[in-house]
Amino acid sequence: MIITNVEAFWLQCPIAESKQHISDYGLLTHFDMTLIVVTTKSGLKGFGEAKAAVGSSGVCASIVSCVENELKPLLVGKDARNITRIWEHLYNGTRDHYALSRGRKFPILGRRGTTISAISGIDTALWDLKGKSLEKPIVEILGGSCRDSMPAYASGGWADADQIGEQLGGYVSRGFQAVKMRVGVMDNTVNNSVKRVEAAREAVGPEVKIMTDAHGTFSVPEAKQFCRRVEDCNLYWFEEPVSPDNPKGTAEVRASTTIPIAAGESEYTSFDIRDLIQLRAIDVVQPDAAIIGGISETMKTAHLASVFQLELAPHCWGSAFSFMAGVHAAFASPSATIIEFSLGGNPMMYELVEESIEVSDGTISAPEKPGLGLTPNWDFIREYSQTV
Repeated sequence: MIITNVEAFWLQCPIAESKQHISDYGLLTHFDMTLIVVTTKSGLKGFGEAKAAVGSSGVCASIVSCVENELKPLLVGKDARNITRIWEHLYNGTRDHYALSRGRKFPILGRRGTTISAISGIDTALWDLKGKSLEKPIVEILGGSCRDSMPAYASGGWADADQIGEQLGGYVSRGFQAVKMRVGVMDNTVNNSVKRVEAAREAVGPEVKIMTDAHGTFSVPEAKQFCRRVEDCNLYWFEEPVSPDNPKGTAEVRASTTIPIAAGESEYTSFDIRDLIQLRAIDVVQPDAAIIGGISETMKTAHLASVFQLELAPHCWGSAFSFMAGVHAAFASPSATIIEFSLGGNPMMYELVEESIEVSDGTISAPEKPGLGLTPNWDFIREYSQTV
């Protein structure tokens, strides 16, 4: 299990025009991801994903450079089984011996952003390697699955007030009993967001769970107004009401409403999640394994959620690799009860891997295949790899 090579591939694939949508990020015409590949002396390969952006598209050149020029030299020759030790080494750099001997962090300056995203992909690849070497799914190594299956929620909902009912109703007709729609600045006004939510609730009825996601685009007063006006719509949660740069504002919004507040997909490491919890800003914790620090930090976040009796709902909008990383962590956590399932145009979910990721009647089963349970489609990788 000695690491002999670490590679990073920036993949960029066009989204079919029929599956493109417009959000506050604009018209999404392509999907980007950074595929991390860690190879051991025996030839065994582990795979992970690192993100340059929370949304579907982002320039991944800096992550590729970080992995291949900064982190790879630190990894080659290491035992891939020592996942926690490797994480500490990458996070603390040349001071890792202090961190390990003193029992606390001495992080490098670049402990957020690109470096943590790069570590995220590497960490997930190491968990994938460990699972494959033991011929066990990652969830089993994490302590085993807390449930045999879990409901999934259909993540989409960009249509206007006249069409949102039909769009979300289409998700329900596929078996989903929970749906998420986007709101916020893309609607121009709070009033338009409210109208869309009211139309959605009327269309799907009272029993279907509705989540809303503002992508952090409301101001604090706007978010409060939105919450007040949709209180009767019985939202399951309101996600990222205001900018992640304003955690106290998020706490202020939460204090003003009975609607559960969700956040976490834009945060790096469990320390950021700890801060949100201490501010009493969130009810639902949403780490993204490709951003927060891999499966290792996702599980630390899951433990925080459990201790503080909050719901864990990993952000699973990405390629098949970050999706399955979130799925394994969710099934291993008693605090997770529902999984995000992207219904946007996402070739990285279906064409990047050989396996078919499926939700049956709105439900996803606990993973059973070794590691992440995924096999890359190398023809796809070669076709859509970008030169850095």
